[in-house]
Amino acid sequence: MDNIRISRRTLLATGASALAGGWLSAGCSGAAQPLSGTFLGLADALTYAAHRTLLPQQALAREFSRDRISPLPENGTTNPEDENYQRLLRGKFEDWRLPISGLVAQPTAMSLDDLKRFPARTQITQHTCEEGWSAIAEWTGVQLSRLIEAVGIKPAARYIVFHTVDGWWDSLDMSDALHPQTILTYGMNGRELPVPHGAPIRLRVERQLGYKSLKFLKTMTITDRLDNVEDGTGAVGVADGYSWYSGI
Repeated sequence: MDNIRISRRTLLATGASALAGGWLSAGCSGAAQPLSGTFLGLADALTYAAHRTLLPQQALAREFSRDRISPLPENGTTNPEDENYQRLLRGKFEDWRLPISGLVAQPTAMSLDDLKRFPARTQITQHTCEEGWSAIAEWTGVQLSRLIEAVGIKPAARYIVFHTVDGWWDSLDMSDALHPQTILTYGMNGRELPVPHGAPIRLRVERQLGYKSLKFLKTMTITDRLDNVEDGTGAVGVADGYSWYSGI
């Protein structure tokens, strides 16, 4: 039986490596990937490759009617202690700016009013937490794809890296960044986005688990690789066992 188990493990690891490695190398022009070479990393890579290969790239997450809206817990950081954030909060975020830099034709820093000038998208979706709970909320904001178009990303661009006021960082590949339901939201349930839920701007990535929907956005950087960003894993949570790609 031990030999059989080892054989199965080997087969799974080999299959994951072959599928994920083949898919990733086919479209990345040598860009470094954030998925680790461990057995767990290979499983993550297999999920990532399977989603990208087998599912329609623009497949939408389920949306709900307003009567399905439910209380959304205030988890994680609910009011950053950062001195600059508190100053911006007292000023109702009038001086807040989101710097967009990296592989873009027009580096810029957008205000909340700038973001609200783009066509708005409202969607009622389910936030699925890795801790086992879920809740449905209405989100209003600007599609990330519209910002990407506005700043003019360069051909080598493959990922978008986000840093937050409370010290978190994460990244998306262009498939999720350009998805029509990936938005920078400034409204929740018909009102301004509350501070406990990430005011003034929160990322919503509807086709991944909730921890990818970062609160309190601080910077946005477009890049061609992730091995030279922070610890090279693609997200701060990877070191604690969270998958870089958490597609649902």
